Amino acid sequence: MKHKNPRRASQRNAAHHYDLSGALYRLFLDADRQYSSAYFARPDMSLEEAQDAKKRHIAAKLLLEPGQRVLDIGSGWGGLGITLAEDYGADVSGVTLSTEQLTESRVRAAKKGLTSRVRFDLRDYRDVQGVFDRVVSVGMFEHVGAAQYQTFFGAICDRLAEDGVAVLHTIGNVHGPGRNNPWIEKYIFPGGMVPALSQIAEAAERSGLIVTDVEIQRLHYAETLKAWRDRFEAHRDEVRALYDERFCRMWEFYLAGAEAAFKEGDLVVFQVQLVKDPQAVPLTRDYITDFDRRSPHAHKIAAE
Repeated sequence: MKHKNPRRASQRNAAHHYDLSGALYRLFLDADRQYSSAYFARPDMSLEEAQDAKKRHIAAKLLLEPGQRVLDIGSGWGGLGITLAEDYGADVSGVTLSTEQLTESRVRAAKKGLTSRVRFDLRDYRDVQGVFDRVVSVGMFEHVGAAQYQTFFGAICDRLAEDGVAVLHTIGNVHGPGRNNPWIEKYIFPGGMVPALSQIAEAAERSGLIVTDVEIQRLHYAETLKAWRDRFEAHRDEVRALYDERFCRMWEFYLAGAEAAFKEGDLVVFQVQLVKDPQAVPLTRDYITDFDRRSPHAHKIAAE
């Protein structure tokens, strides 16, 4: 059955995409290497500014306080975890299945002198132990597979403190469960599956978690992909030197097709906030906007 994604298959699928040369991703991502949708709070934002805004928006929904223990499921190249530790005073544990990402994450944390406050491990989310005040997962749920949705949210529930807050950031399909694009599955993201909001809600409810906030971000990923595609094209000769012409054409098709799917098709980004105790978050959403509008420097001072 497709998309079961047991442990061995999950690591193999992750390696197919995320263990490509780190030099490739440096050519078209922002400097922090955020490989998920940015958040264009203003239309004139650069990619770097919009990715910083995305991290800040997530931190707002996590209601972060200095010293809180945070689990980052699918920690990528470490940018989010490092930001949560450096700017907001969190104690972060990040897990990834990519050896390439793990190595880079650890190097980046060491260069910033943050190894005591942000740690990265090569570990499946199903094998994490301990209790965390906050759990966050950005751009990883698309690789879980429908057969593992219940397991994923069950793991979050098991790891989350009774008064904790979790935030899930994932690509989603607005028209309900559907089949994957076979070309994307074969060449780009083997084992991937775009969820519907109904699937997320059902699995979260069955796990014992309570959905306290849902945001549908519509065209943000289209703008992100356009920026990536522009940068990819600007560095096409360097990409071809790393791989070959076939690889360039394949990735151009992937980036352009994904941009079109977010601009004209069924794809959006879901940000879902989850708790065990409904009193763990404020009664209104004002705290998110207030946090977003404070300067990043003000957040950093508060963390220190």
